[in-house]
Amino acid sequence: MNAVKVPMMRDKKIALVAHDNKKRDMLEWASFNRDLLAHHEVYATGTTGGILERHLGFEVRKLQSGPLGGDQQIGAKIVSKEIDFLIFFWDPLEPQPHDPDVKALLRMAVVWNIPTACNRATADFMISSPLMDGEYDRLVPDYDEYRSRRIASAGTPEPGAHEAPPDRTCPQPGS
Repeated sequence: MNAVKVPMMRDKKIALVAHDNKKRDMLEWASFNRDLLAHHEVYATGTTGGILERHLGFEVRKLQSGPLGGDQQIGAKIVSKEIDFLIFFWDPLEPQPHDPDVKALLRMAVVWNIPTACNRATADFMISSPLMDGEYDRLVPDYDEYRSRRIASAGTPEPGAHEAPPDRTCPQPGS
Protein backbone atom coordinates (compact mmCIF):
# COMPACT_ATOMS: atom_id res chain seq x y z
CA MET A 1 0.00 0.00 0.00
CA ASN A 2 1.31 3.44 -0.91
CA ALA A 3 1.65 6.19 1.68
CA VAL A 4 0.48 9.79 1.67
CA LYS A 5 2.44 12.52 3.44
CA VAL A 6 0.38 14.50 5.94
CA PRO A 7 2.29 17.59 7.05
CA MET A 8 2.42 18.43 10.73
CA MET A 9 3.35 22.06 11.31
CA ARG A 10 5.77 23.30 13.95
CA ASP A 11 2.87 23.98 16.29
CA LYS A 12 1.10 20.67 16.73
CA LYS A 13 -2.56 20.01 17.47
CA ILE A 14 -2.41 17.88 20.61
CA ALA A 15 -5.31 16.02 22.22
CA LEU A 16 -5.08 15.32 25.96
CA VAL A 17 -7.41 12.72 27.47
CA ALA A 18 -7.36 11.21 30.96
CA HIS A 19 -9.65 8.82 32.77
CA ASP A 20 -10.79 9.89 36.23
CA ASN A 21 -8.10 7.92 38.08
CA LYS A 22 -5.44 9.41 35.77
CA LYS A 23 -6.45 13.09 35.84
CA ARG A 24 -3.94 13.90 38.59
CA ASP A 25 -1.15 12.28 36.53
CA MET A 26 -2.24 14.28 33.46
CA LEU A 27 -2.34 17.54 35.43
CA GLU A 28 1.13 16.91 36.92
CA TRP A 29 2.52 15.96 33.50
CA ALA A 30 0.94 18.94 31.73
CA SER A 31 2.05 21.35 34.47
CA PHE A 32 5.64 20.08 34.21
CA ASN A 33 5.46 20.49 30.41
CA ARG A 34 3.41 23.69 30.44
CA ASP A 35 5.91 25.80 28.49
CA LEU A 36 6.27 23.12 25.82
CA LEU A 37 2.49 22.73 25.50
CA ALA A 38 1.73 26.47 25.53
CA HIS A 39 2.73 27.14 21.91
CA HIS A 40 0.76 24.16 20.58
CA GLU A 41 -2.99 23.95 20.02
CA VAL A 42 -4.33 21.81 22.87
CA TYR A 43 -7.62 19.91 22.75
CA ALA A 44 -9.07 17.87 25.60
CA THR A 45 -12.16 15.99 26.59
CA GLY A 46 -14.52 17.99 28.83
CA THR A 47 -13.56 17.47 32.46
CA THR A 48 -9.86 17.06 31.73
CA GLY A 49 -9.90 20.19 29.58
CA GLY A 50 -11.50 22.30 32.30
CA ILE A 51 -8.97 21.17 34.90
CA LEU A 52 -6.03 21.77 32.56
CA GLU A 53 -7.20 25.19 31.41
CA ARG A 54 -7.62 26.42 35.02
CA HIS A 55 -4.18 25.19 36.08
CA LEU A 56 -2.14 25.89 32.95
CA GLY A 57 -3.43 29.39 32.26
CA PHE A 58 -3.90 29.04 28.50
CA GLU A 59 -6.82 28.09 26.28
CA VAL A 60 -7.68 24.43 25.94
CA ARG A 61 -10.25 23.56 23.29
CA LYS A 62 -12.71 21.50 25.28
CA LEU A 63 -14.88 18.80 23.73
CA GLN A 64 -17.50 16.64 25.42
CA SER A 65 -16.59 14.44 28.35
CA GLY A 66 -15.34 11.03 27.17
CA PRO A 67 -18.45 9.02 28.15
CA LEU A 68 -20.64 11.68 26.48
CA GLY A 69 -18.87 11.40 23.13
CA GLY A 70 -15.60 13.29 23.63
CA ASP A 71 -13.46 10.29 22.71
CA GLN A 72 -15.42 9.96 19.48
CA GLN A 73 -15.07 13.68 18.78
CA ILE A 74 -11.30 13.40 19.10
CA GLY A 75 -11.33 10.31 16.87
CA ALA A 76 -13.27 12.27 14.24
CA LYS A 77 -10.74 15.10 14.46
CA ILE A 78 -7.94 12.60 13.92
CA VAL A 79 -9.67 11.28 10.78
CA SER A 80 -10.18 14.83 9.44
CA LYS A 81 -6.51 15.71 10.15
CA GLU A 82 -7.39 18.21 12.90
CA ILE A 83 -5.35 16.34 15.57
CA ASP A 84 -1.65 15.52 15.14
CA PHE A 85 -0.84 13.96 18.47
CA LEU A 86 -2.68 12.04 21.20
CA ILE A 87 -1.77 11.76 24.85
CA PHE A 88 -4.30 9.48 26.52
CA PHE A 89 -3.73 8.49 30.13
CA TRP A 90 -6.23 5.65 30.39
CA ASP A 91 -6.81 3.51 33.42
CA PRO A 92 -6.10 -0.15 32.58
CA LEU A 93 -7.35 -1.36 35.98
CA GLU A 94 -10.77 0.26 35.97
CA PRO A 95 -13.56 -0.79 33.57
CA GLN A 96 -15.02 2.16 31.71
CA PRO A 97 -18.65 2.41 30.58
CA HIS A 98 -17.40 3.76 27.27
CA ASP A 99 -14.71 1.12 26.59
CA PRO A 100 -15.83 0.69 22.95
CA ASP A 101 -15.25 4.44 22.42
CA VAL A 102 -11.79 4.18 24.02
CA LYS A 103 -10.88 1.28 21.75
CA ALA A 104 -12.22 3.16 18.71
CA LEU A 105 -10.15 6.24 19.58
CA LEU A 106 -6.96 4.22 19.95
CA ARG A 107 -7.76 2.39 16.71
CA MET A 108 -8.16 5.69 14.81
CA ALA A 109 -4.81 6.88 16.16
CA VAL A 110 -3.15 3.75 14.75
CA VAL A 111 -5.07 3.78 11.43
CA TRP A 112 -4.07 7.41 10.81
CA ASN A 113 -0.52 7.04 12.21
CA ILE A 114 -0.92 9.57 15.02
CA PRO A 115 1.86 9.63 17.63
CA THR A 116 0.17 8.30 20.77
CA ALA A 117 1.25 8.12 24.40
CA CYS A 118 -0.81 6.08 26.84
CA ASN A 119 1.38 6.65 29.88
CA ARG A 120 3.56 9.32 31.41
CA ALA A 121 6.93 7.86 30.39
CA THR A 122 5.95 7.67 26.72
CA ALA A 123 4.46 11.17 26.86
CA ASP A 124 7.76 12.45 28.31
CA PHE A 125 9.78 10.89 25.50
CA MET A 126 7.41 12.17 22.83
CA ILE A 127 7.11 15.76 24.05
CA SER A 128 10.88 16.07 24.44
CA SER A 129 11.62 14.68 20.97
CA PRO A 130 13.41 17.09 18.61
CA LEU A 131 10.63 16.30 16.10
CA MET A 132 8.10 17.97 18.40
CA ASP A 133 9.14 21.53 17.58
CA GLY A 134 9.62 21.21 13.85
CA GLU A 135 7.64 20.38 10.78
CA TYR A 136 7.15 16.69 10.16
CA ASP A 137 5.58 14.68 7.36
CA ARG A 138 3.52 11.91 8.88
CA LEU A 139 3.14 8.96 6.52
CA VAL A 140 -0.41 7.63 6.31
CA PRO A 141 -1.40 4.66 4.16
CA ASP A 142 -3.17 5.71 0.98
CA TYR A 143 -6.62 4.30 1.61
CA ASP A 144 -7.95 5.08 -1.90
CA GLU A 145 -7.62 1.43 -2.93
CA TYR A 146 -9.55 0.37 0.17
CA ARG A 147 -12.22 3.01 -0.44
CA SER A 148 -12.71 1.99 -4.07
CA ARG A 149 -12.72 -1.79 -3.56
CA ARG A 150 -15.59 -3.64 -5.12
CA ILE A 151 -18.03 -5.20 -2.71
CA ALA A 152 -20.60 -7.66 -3.97
CA SER A 153 -24.16 -6.80 -3.13
CA ALA A 154 -26.27 -9.25 -1.18
CA GLY A 155 -27.02 -12.34 -3.21
CA THR A 156 -24.59 -11.41 -5.99
CA PRO A 157 -21.44 -13.53 -6.11
CA GLU A 158 -18.15 -11.71 -6.51
CA PRO A 159 -16.54 -11.90 -9.96
CA GLY A 160 -15.01 -15.34 -10.53
CA ALA A 161 -17.09 -16.95 -7.80
CA HIS A 162 -19.34 -19.70 -9.06
CA GLU A 163 -21.94 -21.61 -7.17
CA ALA A 164 -21.42 -25.34 -7.22
CA PRO A 165 -24.37 -27.36 -8.54
CA PRO A 166 -26.30 -29.22 -5.89
CA ASP A 167 -24.76 -32.56 -4.96
CA ARG A 168 -27.16 -35.24 -6.17
CA THR A 169 -24.92 -38.18 -5.30
CA CYS A 170 -25.79 -38.33 -1.61
CA PRO A 171 -28.84 -40.40 -0.76
CA GLN A 172 -31.65 -38.33 0.63
CA PRO A 173 -33.12 -39.30 4.02
CA GLY A 174 -35.79 -41.94 3.63
CA SER A 175 -34.38 -43.22 0.29
